[in-house]
Amino acid sequence: MKEFSRLDRIADQMQRELAVMIQREIKDPRLDAMITVSGVKVSKDLGYADVYVTILGKEDNPEVVQDNLAILKSAAGFLRGRIGQSIKLRVIPQLRFHYDESVARGQYLSSLIERAVNEDVQRAKGSDEE
Repeated sequence: MKEFSRLDRIADQMQRELAVMIQREIKDPRLDAMITVSGVKVSKDLGYADVYVTILGKEDNPEVVQDNLAILKSAAGFLRGRIGQSIKLRVIPQLRFHYDESVARGQYLSSLIERAVNEDVQRAKGSDEE
């Protein structure tokens, strides 16, 4: 079993803290309430942390995604300060927000598979009737 590295533990803690802070402490009314933090990757020197977010229910609207990312980027300094209060580190990484497309991509692939299965079922029914 692989041991968690210090960076993994820091990233995991930051992910949990940011998820709560984004929901409870950012008071921007334009921010979609269904933002989830899907992952955090921290650089080896703790210079920056890439924060991956998903916006549930709005994956297909690039304008909403970009607006929410802009709001998060403008709140990055505030969130970084709050992280510094909750996690005891000498250096608090700069936060860089990214949209995590894996959820939307997974839903798209799932719908393609479902459609292919349904077409196979329809073809099988058609050949049984002949």
